[in-house]
Amino acid sequence: MPPAPPHSAAPSSAQPSPAPLLTREQVLRALRQIAREGRPLPAGTVYELVYRGRRYPPRAVAELAYRLATGNPAAHWPRPAGGPTNTVLEGLDFTISTKRPVLTSGSAHDGDETARQQAESLYTGLVREASDSSRADTVAEPPAAYEATPYTRADAATELFITEGELEAALAGLARRRNLLLQGPPGTGKTFLARRLAWLLLEAKDESRIELVQFHPSYGYEDFMLGFRPDAEGRFHLVPGVLPLLCQRAAADPSRPYFLLIDEVNRGNVSRIFGELLLLLEADKRGPAHALRLPYAPPDAPRFFVPDNLYVIGTLNLADRSLSPLDYALRRRFAFVELKPQFGAPLQQFLAARQVPAAVIEQLCTRMAALNQTIADDPELGPDFQIGHSYFCQPPPQPAQAAEWLRLIFEQEIGPLLADYWREQPATAATQLRKLLA
Repeated sequence: MPPAPPHSAAPSSAQPSPAPLLTREQVLRALRQIAREGRPLPAGTVYELVYRGRRYPPRAVAELAYRLATGNPAAHWPRPAGGPTNTVLEGLDFTISTKRPVLTSGSAHDGDETARQQAESLYTGLVREASDSSRADTVAEPPAAYEATPYTRADAATELFITEGELEAALAGLARRRNLLLQGPPGTGKTFLARRLAWLLLEAKDESRIELVQFHPSYGYEDFMLGFRPDAEGRFHLVPGVLPLLCQRAAADPSRPYFLLIDEVNRGNVSRIFGELLLLLEADKRGPAHALRLPYAPPDAPRFFVPDNLYVIGTLNLADRSLSPLDYALRRRFAFVELKPQFGAPLQQFLAARQVPAAVIEQLCTRMAALNQTIADDPELGPDFQIGHSYFCQPPPQPAQAAEWLRLIFEQEIGPLLADYWREQPATAATQLRKLLA
């Protein structure tokens, strides 16, 4: 029998299987670098890699991962786009989907893979277990560039112009209701006090556990709670707002308080912005037992609730006549603290400690007290329009500059405000400004 041809001869030993082109960790490393650098990628034509609610062109991701794996920034991914590349990525447990058209809210495709993954990233119940080593790199606060320093009652006493009793009452209201609104005329230090109340309960100047937002007429439910937003390519994704992300952080750290500070609460459409939060804000409606389903969340998404260690402090400017009164349902869920202009001993001591001459301090406090009395007595204005002390809390470094500093504040800041107060009575505004400058 003739010998078998050489190409059909059985091998003398098993050949080692080829090493995989990529590992899952190498692809995750590429995705993290793309997110970190915000690098532009070529648009995918037919397929997209879907990961944590974002979509990427599969071949571009694979090529970057390949370059990182080989250490060669000019290396070319050896597989063509489409099936060959998708097979490698799917074998590493990544989701590859067909590229779809732009979605709008309410579309039949709203429950697709992107919406599902975005919903899973919300804090709506139990904290999800990490499925890979990149968990620490997702939706996390950037590392702080500072160390939190202790903050005590003694520190607050040197900064705040309210009495110890008023401070205790504010803290008691916050502890009782979990929600506090600081209201008063402009310049009374509402936002300043809100942050210090948070620091006192945190016992440190720890900004990593404080989130500050400001309401305005364009601010909506989608910014605050949950909604669809477009990406750079015009496709819409379900994105959590400020509150769910803060609740997620607070729930993962239940032994410590977290704070949401809302500046100018009454400048936004509060009922529309808060939505379900009107119920969940109540102190006795916190926790998973009172969880609700968010309107935009997919049907299978866990329900949302506010953890017990989240505190809300808001500020209201009572002098803005363009704003409508607060909803009574919202008022019932907050404790209220009123702040007033302080031109007495605390401000005088504060300015004296910064070497402002006594004559300038006397002129400032006496004339502002008289002006505020005039404003309070005016039937078209009233106490809500008095002018606060915050205008005067940054004195110049040199005592010799104090008189000019005060004059410029009167002319450039207080004067225009008076002209607006007495828009129909310009002579009254001019008279009051002359009294300040006399």
